[in-house]
Amino acid sequence: MSPEFLLTAFIVCVTPGIGVVYTLSVTLGGGFRAGFWASVGCTLATVLHMAVALAGLAAILLTSAILFQTVKYAGVAYLIWIAWAVLKGTGGMDIAPSRPAAPARVVWRGIVLNILNPKLPLFFVAFLPQFLPTTGATTAQMVELGLGFAAMTFATFLLYAGLAASGRQAILGSNSVMRWLRRAFTVSFAALGLRLAMERAA
Repeated sequence: MSPEFLLTAFIVCVTPGIGVVYTLSVTLGGGFRAGFWASVGCTLATVLHMAVALAGLAAILLTSAILFQTVKYAGVAYLIWIAWAVLKGTGGMDIAPSRPAAPARVVWRGIVLNILNPKLPLFFVAFLPQFLPTTGATTAQMVELGLGFAAMTFATFLLYAGLAASGRQAILGSNSVMRWLRRAFTVSFAALGLRLAMERAA
């Protein structure tokens, strides 16, 4: 893996998206342990998308408008539901201190949130080949780059979780900050849903 690949992957991973917003909200609600499991779920979704891309299924998403739209709007609906849950503090999505959700539930929600973004396998198809040899590229090399990207994703999510956990007590101690934070996360999830709704296959 070249320095160029690692730098580009880091920039892509550190850019706030669905996984980052989810990890931050879960960490504020349940602490670093909950943020760790959220990171695991989001990273597993990344690995699944990579597998889809390597299996050639991304091409199917690209050419099948119906399949792409079905997956996309399922993701939009789920993001809107998450936004509502954060606003109301229901469904285990309350960012206020609460009894932590079971790790399996946190991981599963992270997988679903990210797996319903049909752009991710297409991203792998467009992104990874740029860092492969122009001739003689192998599946093993694609897998190596994909796993490197997944590892970078996991490390970035853990970094966000650590930052959120470090300032958690100060944030939770202010009712006004909590009120605005809840609104901010609600708007973030809703905005991500809107952005996904506007995505096109190509």
